[in-house]
Amino acid sequence: MKTPKENTVVQRACVSVPGFASVWKKFEDQVALQSLSRSSLNNYGRKLAHLCLRFGALPEQLSDEQIEGYLAERSRNAITPSLSDFKHSVYGLRFYFRFIGQKQRTVALPSLRKERRLPAVLGRGECRRLFLAPERLKHRVALMLIYSGGLRASELCTLKPGDIDSERMTIHIRMGKGKKDRYVPLSSYMLQGLRKYYLQEKPQVYLFNGKQIGESYSVKGLQWILREALKKAKIHKEGICLHTLRHTYATHLLEEGLDIISIKELLGHSRIETTMMYLHVAHFERRTAYSPLDTLYGKRP
Repeated sequence: MKTPKENTVVQRACVSVPGFASVWKKFEDQVALQSLSRSSLNNYGRKLAHLCLRFGALPEQLSDEQIEGYLAERSRNAITPSLSDFKHSVYGLRFYFRFIGQKQRTVALPSLRKERRLPAVLGRGECRRLFLAPERLKHRVALMLIYSGGLRASELCTLKPGDIDSERMTIHIRMGKGKKDRYVPLSSYMLQGLRKYYLQEKPQVYLFNGKQIGESYSVKGLQWILREALKKAKIHKEGICLHTLRHTYATHLLEEGLDIISIKELLGHSRIETTMMYLHVAHFERRTAYSPLDTLYGKRP
């Protein structure tokens, strides 16, 4: 578990802002009680720390005008594609005011506009080049496994050897996003790679161990692997990240004829609308129009 010492912004706020150290502890407790993810705590906590450092005071000590002005500035300066900086500032404040019992606070936290950006996706040739690029077998297997099962990076990091079921040819993904378990098919080609990797690395506790036994591989480590592989494979598309492999998995399945409902279940999406974005990304072969009456009584012309 991260402590304020591991988070520079939070650490500075604990030292510089009166009362923030106590708030941070309560904040951690509330996130745990409400079963929110650790990443939610880190994201919300960092944004609250930024706000408190800016004014040298806790949020409840600030006026509505101060908070609204701060959020407006965050909104204007949000240059990331997902507006994640602004989003976490808003959600962090909403959560904070709820847990300190100030639900009646009249601060106008603005609604977030939803962007309709389509994800970057790799072609099949690019995937083959990418998976050949890393020199270490461990790195190749990690990237291939994310793509082969449509995994989130955090899901790969928490996989254990027992989650790979070679008899039923499935991968058991435990406590994914939304605290949900799911199974995805295990590729026979992937199984061969995993067996070679297992014999070579002899992983303990986690399928991909970190530097210490009992420690899982980090998402940052996976990000480094991907960056280096992209350079070596000479893939220069914009917006490529670890999640691109998951997007590519879904898109390729859709292009190969798997129905959208099955893809939704494989990805662990709660809403079909989330999965349907891949309909705008996938490339389908154009077919000559015909009447269904022809197929009712015979073969399609």
